[in-house]
Amino acid sequence: MTERVRAVLITPATTLLLIKRVKPGIPAYWVVPGGGVEPTDRDHEDALRREIREEIAGEIGTPRLLCTLTDGEESQHFYIADIKMWSFEDRAGPEFSQEGRGEYLLDEIPLTAEALRQVNLKPDEITAVLIDALATGQIPAAV
Repeated sequence: MTERVRAVLITPATTLLLIKRVKPGIPAYWVVPGGGVEPTDRDHEDALRREIREEIAGEIGTPRLLCTLTDGEESQHFYIADIKMWSFEDRAGPEFSQEGRGEYLLDEIPLTAEALRQVNLKPDEITAVLIDALATGQIPAAV
């Protein structure tokens, strides 16, 4: 089974930091930053920190597991983490240099149920998880 880690990144302005994917021929969609766990990663947290450094040249606070979504072939572990600094221009992930991968755009959205419903966030299940986490106080709501 493929193991992936993803970070629900909360900014100092209490916004959600997402990556907007734009690919030719399909509608734009958003993803939570992260990626695959590699054999050289000590654990999921180590993989998460590496992925955030690669994808947005960012450093996160202490991550906290929110949920795990499994589809039979892939397991995605979603963590909540604070992020204070990032630099999309300094990203270094291998996917950014591959032909035909489309665009990766950094996008901050309000941390509200309404804003989450307005983006095409993938995987589909994560929107409901995040809205529930806002309602139950697992994620601090924007004021």
